[in-house]
Amino acid sequence: MSGENRILRGLKLGLQRKCPNCGQGHLFQGYLKVRPTCDVCGHENGAYRADDAPPYFTILIVGHLIVAPLLAFGFITSWPAERVLAVTLPALVILTLLILPLVKGAVLGFSWAADASAPTEPTRP
Repeated sequence: MSGENRILRGLKLGLQRKCPNCGQGHLFQGYLKVRPTCDVCGHENGAYRADDAPPYFTILIVGHLIVAPLLAFGFITSWPAERVLAVTLPALVILTLLILPLVKGAVLGFSWAADASAPTEPTRP
């Protein structure tokens, strides 16, 4: 499998929260806890670390989807701050909580694809 196809496969399966190795097992047990090993293929998904990347990318995505467009609306500057926060904070929190597991799955899928110890295609002369 070529490197680009492996990366796309890892991202796609990670977004689906599936094991990037087999595509069938669940990547998480619960909301964000990574299953140490895949129930289907036995791959050690717990070896891939996501650290701070998922929250960072989630904030970046939510900021571009919600905060940036909100700046174009006039009510942001004309309404009292309490009302603006009452309207926007629930949307920000809900979208953040929905996107975070998807982004974490994609980060883990990318880590699987970029793993240097993973088998690669044999080179041809």
